[in-house]
Amino acid sequence: MASSPENNASLPVQKVMRSESSQGKKSQHAEEAIFYMNCRAAYLTVFKSSLENIKSKEQLSLVLQQAGRNPCQKTVSKYWTSQTTTLNFDDFCTILKKEKPATKTELLKAFGKMDTDNTGYILHDELYKILTTRGEKMTRDEVSAITKQADFNCSGKLDYNKFCELYMTTSEQCCKTAREKLEVDSRLRQQQFGNQAELSSEGITLPVSKPSPRITRKTDHKLAPTKGDSRTPSRPSSAQSCKASISTTISMGASSNRNTKLIEPDTMKEWQYAQSKGCFYLEEDGEIISHKYKLHLPQRSTVCITIKPLNVRQVEGKSYHWLSVDTALYILKENETQENLQLVSFTEQQNKEMFGWKGELGSGVYWLLPFTTGCRLKKVKTQIAGEAKLVYRGEDRELALTKEFRAALLDIFETIDLDGNGLLSLEEYNFFELRTSGEKCDEEAWAVCKENFDMKKNELTRQGFMDLNLMEANDREGDPSDLWVTLLSLGYNKALEMTEACPFVIDIYAEKCKPRIKAIYLEAGSSQLNRAICKSVVNKGEAKVMDGCENIIIYTYKAGRRITSVIENKSENKVIIHVNNEQSKNCLSNRGLTVFAVEVAPKSMMVSQHVMPLNEQEEWLYNCVHSLLR
Repeated sequence: MASSPENNASLPVQKVMRSESSQGKKSQHAEEAIFYMNCRAAYLTVFKSSLENIKSKEQLSLVLQQAGRNPCQKTVSKYWTSQTTTLNFDDFCTILKKEKPATKTELLKAFGKMDTDNTGYILHDELYKILTTRGEKMTRDEVSAITKQADFNCSGKLDYNKFCELYMTTSEQCCKTAREKLEVDSRLRQQQFGNQAELSSEGITLPVSKPSPRITRKTDHKLAPTKGDSRTPSRPSSAQSCKASISTTISMGASSNRNTKLIEPDTMKEWQYAQSKGCFYLEEDGEIISHKYKLHLPQRSTVCITIKPLNVRQVEGKSYHWLSVDTALYILKENETQENLQLVSFTEQQNKEMFGWKGELGSGVYWLLPFTTGCRLKKVKTQIAGEAKLVYRGEDRELALTKEFRAALLDIFETIDLDGNGLLSLEEYNFFELRTSGEKCDEEAWAVCKENFDMKKNELTRQGFMDLNLMEANDREGDPSDLWVTLLSLGYNKALEMTEACPFVIDIYAEKCKPRIKAIYLEAGSSQLNRAICKSVVNKGEAKVMDGCENIIIYTYKAGRRITSVIENKSENKVIIHVNNEQSKNCLSNRGLTVFAVEVAPKSMMVSQHVMPLNEQEEWLYNCVHSLLR
């Protein structure tokens, strides 16, 4: 059939658009490749393999320095907490994405604030005073190490322009030396990038972070081409070298929000009850952190444990993203030590948005680890018409909080009031402080709060919380910058919509005793949680041995609206598994990728992916091929 002139005219435009899109993707892949090459180069200057773990705070500091960072102790402690035992290569990459190297402009601006006369110099006495008394305080010896360098010091003054130049040169030299070492050592160059990798159609190996941690997914979340799409699937060239594979296909109907009676209404009234709230928070680079809990049972009892998104204030006709986020709880029994936790079960029974578990538990201490797949709680770019106003000046010229900001603060209060008693204890307030500022409020500071803000029984009231935020605005003379730091860290965008957090509520019913639940940590998914997820999938899922490779087993578990797959490597060698979801339909993966690869260490198992329906009101097809690469 002959084409019309209009159609012919549109063809070059379409080609240009496709070409620009392709170039953009190639550029993004190239940037990621460079970033991970630098990560790996720095890592392998300290460790023999990217599979080797960071085992101390000192090692973390050293490897960050090799990557051109100059971390202070506060920064290192943010990632190496009292609960940290090891960090892997993926964790390291995640940290580098968060901790950007300081630019020369930023350094000069910081020094410029000290140099009020704009001379280009800072007196050593002034430098000692500032660096030993403000922020993360340095010792006099540490400051002396700076002032004794002849390259940028003279006549008792620091030439901070020269200092910044030398700092940048040294940082760049560290990265360059690491890259050169990587290039020279062909054995290292042939190693894989880490625990997980994406393979592009150009055959470049690009790593991606682990499913839960903090990496933004910007690719199309729909795993299959739409109907009628005639494009050739972008199968990585390396996939053609697969020597063994296995395919799993599961057809799922539209979501029915299946109802399971966890507790009979009449029985529930007789049981004793405990509740705690919490929240999943999405970090800047995609990692999800949440509260972790201890459950105390004084005696053996039948219990029912549920978790669901917290239904805070709602406006009629307005949708709330967090209410569609999937939630789950893993129940682990504490034995002799906290490290030795035993998986009991997890919440797989579903009643609409609630997930629960009912069974018998013996007396003792249990850990409750909240979990979300990350399929629905992830970074999404949205157009915002304008920045919401937080404060204004009234007729008396006094600052006041806007109606919209007050409403958001009430929602925040509702979320961080973990025990739901309408007041904030010091413990509850400190979870808020750790999330928003990274620091804790001590007893002395809390006493000052008590003198200045409304409290009841040594706990902060809603009004006191409002006044605290108003004081912060007054301290900055109406500048809302610090208030926005708080809001953004709690998952709000500039339109005051909570898009990067999911508050939840945990309810516990016990037939024969009074249960007690307490939030202990606010942190990212731990190795204990990852092991629990893998074990639950192995126990409940379908196992398939990979054709042609009996040491590789793929476990697939389906429940309600979630499918999870786990790879077990029983061999003595690490393996790279290629994962292809291109034939899936109406699916949403926590990976945010249609095709990717993962590296599985010897004698270990790991989560391959979590998948949910893109549209729950429609049928969805999970079709995944796991292949062993040569």
